[in-house]
Amino acid sequence: MQLTITFKNIDASENIKRHIAEKLEKLDKLLDNPGDATAVLSVEKFRHIAEISITGDRLVLNAKEETNDIYSSIDAAIDKLDKQLKKNKEKIKTKRTKNKKKWLAQPENIVKQDKAEQDIKVQNIDYKPMHPEEAVMQLDIERSNFLVFTNAKTNRVNVVYHRNDGNYGLIQPKI
Repeated sequence: MQLTITFKNIDASENIKRHIAEKLEKLDKLLDNPGDATAVLSVEKFRHIAEISITGDRLVLNAKEETNDIYSSIDAAIDKLDKQLKKNKEKIKTKRTKNKKKWLAQPENIVKQDKAEQDIKVQNIDYKPMHPEEAVMQLDIERSNFLVFTNAKTNRVNVVYHRNDGNYGLIQPKI
């Protein structure tokens, strides 16, 4: 985590810097990606104020605490940030779970185990005798994925279709 500390009306101390870095390191483990932290520590008369903000994982967390001791202000502000971060993580987790349940509840996403219960769309077609070359031309005219026809040579039902490689395929029964 990238940390920036600003001191106002207070001497910059290595102990304070180390204390903030240790506390924020624990929060950094909760973030999915590294974040940036900014801490502003100030003293006004007898009040010690700690303002800490964390930016990362598409969210911005802010906390401000004011007590009689700078260390307790830092601890309280970091506790607030911890609560905010956990609340946000729980919110995202709940939203994902809710969306997953909603997706699974949609009828088209439910796989029916019993084949007798499956809805099968029946489409009756007229097929006429023609040669496979003629069927390919008819397929292009109709702009459909496949064409069912009776092969004029064999007098059997055949299917001509578009293949993924851009060519045509022919399905015919074994003789």
